[in-house]
Amino acid sequence: MKLKLFDIFRQYKKHKILASNFVYLSVLQGLNLILPLITLPYLIRVLGVEYFGLLSFSFAFITYFQIITDYGFNATGTRDVSMVMDNVEKQNEIFNQIMSTKLLLVVLSFILMTGIVFAFEIFRTYWMVYLFSFGSILGQAIFPVWYFQGIQKMKYITYLNLVTKIIFTIALFIFIKHKSDYYLVPVFNALGFISAGIFSLFYLRKDFNIRFRVQSFKKIKEQLNKGKYVFLSELKISLFTNTNTLILGIIAGNHAVGFFSAAEKLARAIGNLQTPISNTLFPYLSKEMSLDKYSTIQKIKKITMYGAFIFSVIIVICFCFAEQIIKIIYGAEMVSAVILFKILILIPLLSFLDSMYGKQILLNLGKDNLYFRVILYATILNLGINLLLTYYYKELGTAITLIITQVLIALGMWYFAKREIDMIAQKGGKNEFN
Repeated sequence: MKLKLFDIFRQYKKHKILASNFVYLSVLQGLNLILPLITLPYLIRVLGVEYFGLLSFSFAFITYFQIITDYGFNATGTRDVSMVMDNVEKQNEIFNQIMSTKLLLVVLSFILMTGIVFAFEIFRTYWMVYLFSFGSILGQAIFPVWYFQGIQKMKYITYLNLVTKIIFTIALFIFIKHKSDYYLVPVFNALGFISAGIFSLFYLRKDFNIRFRVQSFKKIKEQLNKGKYVFLSELKISLFTNTNTLILGIIAGNHAVGFFSAAEKLARAIGNLQTPISNTLFPYLSKEMSLDKYSTIQKIKKITMYGAFIFSVIIVICFCFAEQIIKIIYGAEMVSAVILFKILILIPLLSFLDSMYGKQILLNLGKDNLYFRVILYATILNLGINLLLTYYYKELGTAITLIITQVLIALGMWYFAKREIDMIAQKGGKNEFN
């Protein structure tokens, strides 16, 4: 009995950091799940479906620039920092190179976005919305989430997001009272991200002795080259998520975008329940994979099996009670989103499988090029059928297109991951991953 208790204590100490990070990210993800369920119904009721659709349309457009400024560093930066956790000098070097790269990308993105907004009437009519929304891009760029994940100090991410998001969510309810207040939504979102970013830099300097220094273009170029596959993969993912929304808005208008976005955001909010697990495991598994690929893959296999079962149960429940869920959260006027929600509720399971096979296996094995290839094929398929289905079936066609694409991604990630796993098993004289 004493030996058993000792083993439990030893296992707890071994995984204490992992468990702690999971708790912090679970709290943050709980906040990310609860706040939209509070704010989205309020915004739909106050602003109406059309203005909600406008804000969703602008968010889809501005997300392209978020992808550009992130440049895949949430994956590559986390991975690189996790490998030098005991070397502060090396951490400083990685931090400065990535932050210098991100700031350059922010400037270039702002110039590009401004040019597009004032060149086309569909954007120019509500130019303030897009300029205010860009503040969120700046805030996310200066908040080094990838660094805190790499050193496995998730509490900083949680605390900063917790305080700023609650404050500026309260501001939405206080100041947004009429349809004409729609422009304040991106203002408060931007202020929340920028505040969190500024405080994060303060804590980096105070607690970790990380100081920012602008790097040479040569160093920036190295980072751009290192992260290109993950960046292109993320950009292509955006081409079938955000582009779908933009195409829908252009073809069918803001009302259609409003119904589609309401259903999609709810499905993705449920899917994001896996985010704490994914973000906690990534730096941990990255380090474990460098020590023992086979045993690490066996751990991922078990997590995938349990997670797939849980999300399957959630999907069945949500499908059966879709109408009640939509009416309770959004109100009876959003009943047109029920059929869309029934289709898009597959997103949580498909995203989980995509994350486990793609992010946790392929990226941690350094197979960024295979990860990129899957997204490339999916993007080509998406663009090939989206215009056709959206033209004839409006938001229903957009939802069907999105699910077809997500299925292809999950299958593609599984195929390439299994191929790599089989090669690892053969080299180690084992072949148990079937």
